[in-house]
Amino acid sequence: MKKRIVDLRGSDAAPILDIVSYGRSVGVAFTPTQRMLITRTVARTPEVMVKVSGGARTPRGVAQHLDYIGRKGDLGVELDTGEQLQGKNFDKVVVQDWDLDLEAHRRQDHHSIRGRRKPPKLVHNIIFSMPPGTSSKKVLTAVRKFATREFALKHRYAIVLHTDEAHPHVHLVVKAMSEQGRRLNIRKAMLRDSRQQFAAYLREQGVAANATERPVRGETKTRKSDGLLRALQRNAPVHQRMRLLHLAADVSSGTLQREQGKAVLMRTREQVVAGWLAVSERLQVVGDSHLAGRIQSFVARMSPVRSEKEILFDVMRAAGRDGKIKPTERTR
Repeated sequence: MKKRIVDLRGSDAAPILDIVSYGRSVGVAFTPTQRMLITRTVARTPEVMVKVSGGARTPRGVAQHLDYIGRKGDLGVELDTGEQLQGKNFDKVVVQDWDLDLEAHRRQDHHSIRGRRKPPKLVHNIIFSMPPGTSSKKVLTAVRKFATREFALKHRYAIVLHTDEAHPHVHLVVKAMSEQGRRLNIRKAMLRDSRQQFAAYLREQGVAANATERPVRGETKTRKSDGLLRALQRNAPVHQRMRLLHLAADVSSGTLQREQGKAVLMRTREQVVAGWLAVSERLQVVGDSHLAGRIQSFVARMSPVRSEKEILFDVMRAAGRDGKIKPTERTR
């Protein structure tokens, strides 16, 4: 089986939990940073969320995006220069200030002109979020610090805080091309590092925040289930309702339990559990029986492994469609 490493890294970049070797460096003490990360994780400290959502490939698209997140000028944006822009046409001011029209012209080539390839994004939209009850001011401060460290004097950026939902979140719009002519490509590794930095800046302000991988926490929730729930809440279209009908049929026939994907999830869970128990053994060896016991309790309370279809079925049932939904007929 191909090696899969679930790596919890502290500021010293040393792996805490390697589920290939099961962390069996018996007798080797953990660093203070590692111990704090272990403690936060087994205590189920609130997890930060950082994701890339949208962006724009044209100056007009950038203006529309800024207008949307800035609530048509009511919120406006905070620029990397510290300037606050609000009111009508603030979005066009940003597009002009960032020279996005010129940037769009420069990147044109015969491929994009002929429609053979989508033009690259002019901006990226990164969302930073915390659970309900977190101070929105502290979330904004943490994002400011992150943006300053990562992008100041390199990539132009704009920040908008949203508090109209239960969970405070910040939109960070970053110009893809830097002032030095280098393009920003957001990879998974960058997002992992961004989560860790965001959580650290929140902790500096006294906010309990953590940044770990889902499998390490014993979670198997998928993004598709979130999307389906939103679709159901706004009355899902026919093709999605048909998908739910097929899902209900799988449940009733018993084939849901034989998904190939679930076997992979089960193997991953076994490796994660073995890794955590090995960490517990290491702590026992160095005399920290209290934290070792907390790890064992943490592992025992992990939720059962569920496949994507099982999660989707639970979402469907929670939405009041417990396998009895009927597809709507097309009206045109």
